[in-house]
Amino acid sequence: MRALVMTAPGGSENSEVAEVAAPQPGPGQVAVQVAYAGLNFVDVMARRGDAGYVDSWPYRPGKEVAGTVRALGPGVTGFAVGDRVVAAPAGGGLAEVAVAPAALTVPLPDGVDLRQAAATPLGLATAMLLLTDSGRFTAGDTVLVHSAGGGIGSAIAQLVPELGGGRLIGTVGRPEKADEAVKAGYHAAFARGPELREAVRAATLGHGVDLVLDPLGTAELELDLDLAAPGGRIVLFGNAGGGGLDALPPLGRLLGGNLTVTGFSHRGLTVGAPARVARAISRVLDLLAAGRVDLPVTELAGLAEVPAAHDQLAAGRGVGKYVVRVGD
Repeated sequence: MRALVMTAPGGSENSEVAEVAAPQPGPGQVAVQVAYAGLNFVDVMARRGDAGYVDSWPYRPGKEVAGTVRALGPGVTGFAVGDRVVAAPAGGGLAEVAVAPAALTVPLPDGVDLRQAAATPLGLATAMLLLTDSGRFTAGDTVLVHSAGGGIGSAIAQLVPELGGGRLIGTVGRPEKADEAVKAGYHAAFARGPELREAVRAATLGHGVDLVLDPLGTAELELDLDLAAPGGRIVLFGNAGGGGLDALPPLGRLLGGNLTVTGFSHRGLTVGAPARVARAISRVLDLLAAGRVDLPVTELAGLAEVPAAHDQLAAGRGVGKYVVRVGD
């Protein structure tokens, strides 16, 4: 079968489409004939060699797929060969066949196409988990989202109105992406820079920020703390820049503002609490099936186009969510 393989840390020069043996499902696993696979920034972090993402090289990336069941491993029930499914494999999803835990494989409802479905496990479902599980979003909250122009940022803009509505403020790495974020549903969006603090403060209409969703490590944590309203929640869910992480704020600062700083790891949940991830995937698939949310995606025609798309994501030039067509 064809699969995208990363041969060593670096850039697209170390990514290639290769012929490899199709994986077989083990106990508790499902093999999926992949129709579409999603691209994510975590692929970029793995490719550049960030600590904790790749155990050994060569590495096969890809953590969300949609397709049909090809084979079932021992002990798996509730699925049949040919069923349409969405799955969250630990890796290897950017391939014609992927293996995922049955606990992270979800039936695809009628009315949801495989193209959109491939963007749900780490797109809409992660956004749902960030808002509801970690962020404790309440209708009417003012929400600040860093990297609002990316796939997660776009998904958050889809879900906030469905969860009761609130004021959405985004930050972006490039000025030209601010307009895209507003088109996606943000009330205001600003490029990160020296004037960001005052721009966001004005956009909160004097209220402050109830919930911050921040994938930038600790690079903007001081800003997050300054802008947080009393009782505000800050969810740190990545380290997109790949740099060193600063210490968390002293307890006195958190106590004084009644603030919460929370960490979120999709990978940690898939290992330690897969049922929570599967429930989130099912929930957003039902919203898609009912037409209550939409999920615009940019489709790549084949695996050979993925390294260039990873380059776009690495440079901060990607907009929204990317999926690649892998099979029929």
